[in-house]
Amino acid sequence: MAKIIEKEKAIILRKKGKSIKTIAKKLNISKSTVSLWCRDVELTSTQVSALHKNMVSGSYAGRMAGARMQYQRRLDKIDKANKKGKELIGILSERDVLIACTALYWGEGSKKTRQLSVNNSDPAMIKFIIRSFKEIWKVDEKDFTLRVGINIIHKKRDEVVRGYWSAITGMPLSQFRKTTFINSKSQKKYSNFNTHYGTLTLRINKSSHIYYQIMGLIGGLANQAGVVQ
Repeated sequence: MAKIIEKEKAIILRKKGKSIKTIAKKLNISKSTVSLWCRDVELTSTQVSALHKNMVSGSYAGRMAGARMQYQRRLDKIDKANKKGKELIGILSERDVLIACTALYWGEGSKKTRQLSVNNSDPAMIKFIIRSFKEIWKVDEKDFTLRVGINIIHKKRDEVVRGYWSAITGMPLSQFRKTTFINSKSQKKYSNFNTHYGTLTLRINKSSHIYYQIMGLIGGLANQAGVVQ
């Protein structure tokens, strides 16, 4: 008797345009049973359209919820890695700074001339290399010269861009050389147009004596890797 009553309720709900899943959940019975009981119920085109719309909406909501969960997991991993990295690095000794600076120059510094020159777009890296030159080799701030390189579509932002790098380095605009504007086939403006500051070339005047020392240190690092310089 109970099953007959449930079946009648299921059919009534189905005729109202309810989904198989909704009916099964409401009556606490399996979806396969509801499907069997309601197989002869014909839905109107409006009801079918509404069910489809709800299905798509629910599927989208589920995907969005899953994406948010994955994004949060990624943020948690990044946060954990950042905290661990700060803990492992700790306070750098003079030797630590020397090795780090050597490795950075090995990857990012110019080896074509005897003048020290580093080119990069990462403000933190630029700050670190300046700190290294000052602390390890006692380079005076007035001996630095700076030049920005950026796509020509940013020409009207030249003053803003140089002002940005002046603030990052703590050096006056008087030490900046004329900006190098790069002609590119692509003139597309990206979403980060107003927060793009190109790359900074940092040079040290009369630095050949430091250059030779750094080349020697790079050789020392290469030796540790079993590479003959």
